[in-house]
Amino acid sequence: MKKILIAFCASVLLMFSCQGNYFGKADDFATDTVDSVKTDTEETIPLAADELFDDFFFNFIANRKLQLSRIDFPVKVYQGRKVDSIRQRKWKMDSFFMKQGYYTLMFNSRREMTAMKDTAVNKAIVEKIYLDKALVKQFYFERERGLWSLKKIRHTLLRENTNASFLYFYRSFANDTAFQLKSLCNPVRFVGPDPDDEFSQMEGMIAKDTWLAFAPELPSKMLYNIVYGTDQKVGDWKIFVVRGIANGLEMELMFRRLNGKWHLYKLTT
Repeated sequence: MKKILIAFCASVLLMFSCQGNYFGKADDFATDTVDSVKTDTEETIPLAADELFDDFFFNFIANRKLQLSRIDFPVKVYQGRKVDSIRQRKWKMDSFFMKQGYYTLMFNSRREMTAMKDTAVNKAIVEKIYLDKALVKQFYFERERGLWSLKKIRHTLLRENTNASFLYFYRSFANDTAFQLKSLCNPVRFVGPDPDDEFSQMEGMIAKDTWLAFAPELPSKMLYNIVYGTDQKVGDWKIFVVRGIANGLEMELMFRRLNGKWHLYKLTT
């Protein structure tokens, strides 16, 4: 058990050392727009980059000219019963999560995660989830004639989101230590790097009474999520992923709903 906890601690310290604070403070990156990005160079991308939504989207948020060329202007913006539109000259470059160096994802199953690599996926929704404001901003993308583009934007209340039950739980889990402790399976399963073999992983358990010494810092005010396709079935499992953009680091928390309440079941670093 001691060996496992040392490995866990080392992995968390590595995450923080790469960028000062690997996860950052969510409210530091909650702005919707920026005026420019360094990689604003050209309007086109290789055709292969449109095969997977992730490949397209990372180009979309890093290249101003490409972003402007892949939005169906005037793009409609829905907020309740109100419908507005934004013309190209009024659009401000949106870099989404690029500046913070990481993003988050939520899945209902391992099978659902495979959609990220499915070239048949032709629809995707990128969500900005403002936990502190209980609001969600959704960007709807579609691929037509082989090219992805932004079709519309929708503002909704958090309670209307498909993942509302989990998101309300997660908001408390990330911000309230006492609530977090009550929401742990005892013990929590752990998978992490083996300190004696960098190419191997080790598995173990973390008891509830030692959790606070090793609990990772989590985004607490704003999340991102990408819905790949439209065939998602919400159940009693939720896989929450925090993924680094440039450093390859990733952390996964698996939650399970038991008797109507969510609990952290497994942590993978």
